[in-house]
Amino acid sequence: MDALGAAISAILLGVVLVKLESVFGIPVNTLYFLAALPVLFIIYDLSCLTQSKNNLSPFLKVIAVVNIMYCCLSIGMAVYHLKTITIFGYLYILIEVIITFTLAVFEYKVANKLTENQINH
Repeated sequence: MDALGAAISAILLGVVLVKLESVFGIPVNTLYFLAALPVLFIIYDLSCLTQSKNNLSPFLKVIAVVNIMYCCLSIGMAVYHLKTITIFGYLYILIEVIITFTLAVFEYKVANKLTENQINH
């Protein structure tokens, strides 16, 4: 699920928003930078698939924390580009942050539940 969301973010940031830079007001270099991070998340997510299914909790916690850091970075980039970003750029960042943060909280809760179940069994 995380890899799919990361792929969507990478495509939106690295392709769609780049073509519509004037509408969103986020500079192309920032869009490419923000798009590269979800690509790294996809690689991490796919590498987690090769790990033991018995102990996924630490991997989920890592991606949850990284997703929250990505949210903070996205907000920071929006603030940094305060003079150029448009309302549509802010809306995009806000929606992406809400979705990513919600997913991160869910991932962290699942990781904690998996840890709890391992302890009880």
